[in-house]
Amino acid sequence: MQTLIELFDLSPINNVLSSLMFQPKEMILLCPAEIAESREYKRALREFFEYMKCPVKVTFVSGSLLDAKKTERVLEEILASHNDCAIDISGGTDAALFAAGACSGNTAVFTYSRKKNSFYEIKNASFARSQPCTVHLDVAGCLKMAGGTLLPGREDHTLLRNRLEEIDRLFKVYSRFRRIWNGQISFIQKISSSEPGILEADGPLQKKAGNKQVQADPNLFRALAEEGLIQELELQEDRIRFRFPDETVRFWLRDIGAVLELQVFRACHSAGCFDDVVLSAVVNWQGGAIHRDSVTNEIDVMAVQGIRPVFISCKTCEVHTEALNELAILRDRFGGKYARALLVTSGMATKSRSNMRMRAAKLGIELIEWDNAGLEQLINCLRRE
Repeated sequence: MQTLIELFDLSPINNVLSSLMFQPKEMILLCPAEIAESREYKRALREFFEYMKCPVKVTFVSGSLLDAKKTERVLEEILASHNDCAIDISGGTDAALFAAGACSGNTAVFTYSRKKNSFYEIKNASFARSQPCTVHLDVAGCLKMAGGTLLPGREDHTLLRNRLEEIDRLFKVYSRFRRIWNGQISFIQKISSSEPGILEADGPLQKKAGNKQVQADPNLFRALAEEGLIQELELQEDRIRFRFPDETVRFWLRDIGAVLELQVFRACHSAGCFDDVVLSAVVNWQGGAIHRDSVTNEIDVMAVQGIRPVFISCKTCEVHTEALNELAILRDRFGGKYARALLVTSGMATKSRSNMRMRAAKLGIELIEWDNAGLEQLINCLRRE
């Protein structure tokens, strides 16, 4: 096969997977006019193949994929002007698939099955006959595939992998003091600095955080000291002093949601089934560098297994509809129909969660609540498919 014909699909992976797998000399993407004329989409797709070190020439051909007759004529023109063609019918509309079947003749036709993670020959495509998919993406590649860019994160993931035991100790303390955790982190924010190099924390035992006074809980700070997460702890009648071991732990103890995100990051690594895991994956929707009008989102934890990305949102408070909608949008935009979305919540339920559970199910989001937020339970949930 020298020329691969792809039928444009809204799921990004369907437009690129076969090229990554079989590496033809040219990929012809039969797509709607707005895609064929989009400089941004063309740039993104070419940058993606460069990133994946797949030297395929990409040609965009405009055509209405909703009109079977017109699509058939365009396909016939492509087949007549190119040698050694194959048509991938993994994506595309029903009309496009019908047209591909009608005009394919002796042309090779094949498809991909997500359930089996394998390619299958439809006709004249022995190269795809029960061929397992061996493509593996990373987080940056997944986002590039859909036109986005992974921006530099707040953590060095190489170093973070060496601190998994500390994450375990942090979550151990959090589990004991979950009911008061958010307020205590707000208190720590008030008596400490986020400036580089300033690791000392010092202040009265009671500080105003938001609209209420927060009293430091001595037992929580003693527990943090016992686990080595703070040092030089001094608890006086009306004052508290301590020192953070380093700026990384300082960040963990000044960010309300960090502990749950770290627990999920830990579980993803321990699951042993992911090719890449990124904590706090910030994506620029338009790709490239940040500009004034750039749209960005932060994905708390993102992991990739083969070609399948997992988008994970972590909440230490009650989950609202907006959070579910945002997660579903990110999954659909940057992952497509093969992606998974999980929302992990350790928040205290303030009312019946039945509506939230129903909304999550409707959006295809897997909900993991506190009872299943332990390391082993999370690992089992992550390995489920």
